[in-house]
Parts: sequence; C-alpha cells; structure tokens
Amino acid sequence: MRGASIRHQQPLPSRKVPPRGASRMVAKEPLSVRLPKPGTGWLKKLLWPVVLVGLGVGTWYGTQYAMPYVDRPITRINVQGDLSYISQESIQQRIGPYVNQRFFSIDLNSLATDLSTMPWIAHAEVRRVWPDQVVIRLEEQLPVARWGDDQLLNNQGQAFAPRELANYERLPQLFGPQRAQQQVMQQYQVLSQMLRPLGFSIARLELRERGSWFLTTGATNAGPGIELLLGRDRLVEKLRRFIAIYDKTLKDQITNIARVDLRYSNGLAVGWRDPAAAAPGPAAVAKN
Repeated sequence: MRGASIRHQQPLPSRKVPPRGASRMVAKEPLSVRLPKPGTGWLKKLLWPVVLVGLGVGTWYGTQYAMPYVDRPITRINVQGDLSYISQESIQQRIGPYVNQRFFSIDLNSLATDLSTMPWIAHAEVRRVWPDQVVIRLEEQLPVARWGDDQLLNNQGQAFAPRELANYERLPQLFGPQRAQQQVMQQYQVLSQMLRPLGFSIARLELRERGSWFLTTGATNAGPGIELLLGRDRLVEKLRRFIAIYDKTLKDQITNIARVDLRYSNGLAVGWRDPAAAAPGPAAVAKN
C-alpha cells in the first residue's frame, strides 16, 4: 500500500468505576472544626446593660459636675406689660422670694400662680432667658363695671375684688346672680350701644332672680336718669320701641320722666316725677 502509514494508537487510561453499593471515601475534617464553637450571645446580652449603666452613671456624674457652672443664680427678673392699676412695689414684693433662686431650679409655675392671685393681674406669663434671667409678662385687668357692692367686672365678664373700690364709683353698677356675670356684661354692652346715640349711658343694670331686667340711665345735662323696666325677654325689641317713641313724644318731657315700663307687648307706660306736670289726657300709655 503506497503512501500508507500505520499509526499505533495509545490505549486510553481506563477509568475505574466504583462498584455499585460501595461508599466513597471522604477526608475527615479536623477535630477542632467538627466540635461546636462556644456561643457569644450571652456575652452581648450581658455587655449591653453594663454599657448602659456606665453611660447613665457617667452622665449623672457629668451633670453634677457641670450643674454649678450651668445652673447660675438669677441675676435679673424683667417685668413687662402696661400697668395702670397696680404698683411696681407690690409686684417686687411678690417676686422677692424668687430672686435668689437658680436658673433651672426656679419654679416658674409657682411664680406665675403667685402673680395671678393678685387682684389686678388677669394673666401672668413667665419664662427663662439664658443664661441667668427670668422674663415676666403681665396682663392687667380692664375694669368695665362694678359687680354688686364689692367687686369689679373686667371686659370678659369676670369678677375680681380689689382692695379699694372708692376710685371706681364712676363705673356703671351691675347686679345679678353670681353665675350670670358674663350674661349681664354682654347685655350691658348691647344695651349701652343702643342708648348711646340718644345721649344716655347706663348707670345701673340688674338681672333679678326671676329673670326680669331693670335699667337705670345716668344723669345728663338734660335731666336726671330714668328707670327702664324691660321684663324677662325681647330686651332689644323693647328698647327699640322706647327709642322710637322717645324721639317722637318723650324727648321734650325727659326732665319730668321717672320711669318707663316696657313690659307691654306693643307699648309702654310712663311714670312721671311730678304727676301734676304730666301731659294731659291718657298719654301715660303710648303705643308704637
């Protein structure tokens, strides 16, 4: 055979197949690897409380060390507010016990309460100003009327009792059950606005226990005050009726009128100071 060459192939190495059912040999791990490692969870659980306690103790000691430098004595108490009825001396006496206290130790709630108990103080606001000051802002009572014989009413209808009332006799005097302070004040404001265009002011307004209202106007240059009997309800309607009839028939005789009874459904009755000077005829009852 021309050009032919014979190559001898090398036999491939035979792979020995393990017999069925035979187990494969596995290298054993070292004993140190196979043994369970001791857990560290208990150590972490024990460590955290120790750390927290240490932080707490350190914070406490740090606070005790720094407090004398931070909690300084109060050097100034600044009082703010427009005060017309109460003196600075009385306020200084009330805040005197708090002057020597420290910045964080001073009891601001007690200071505000002590100031609010003063008769002329309507509201007291107290706050700290770093590093060693306290600012007090006072809101004074605004007296609008007298309540009974020994109290005053502010613009919110709240009663308070200052020591001296002699300087407030010019204020209108309001009467009524203690529970009706705000109601009487509101009624006074409404009726006062209605009477003002006529030149009248209210000197006295009373709400009696049965619910009836009695109003007395103040004296004017035209004459003394007159009493208006308003009854229990529809006060605004009744006063409008009086204003209308007053402009028509009563204005010229105001000096001789003592009272006007408005408790009628559609009219009024006039009580004269001098009955002899009253208008002739049945003019004692006028209808609108």
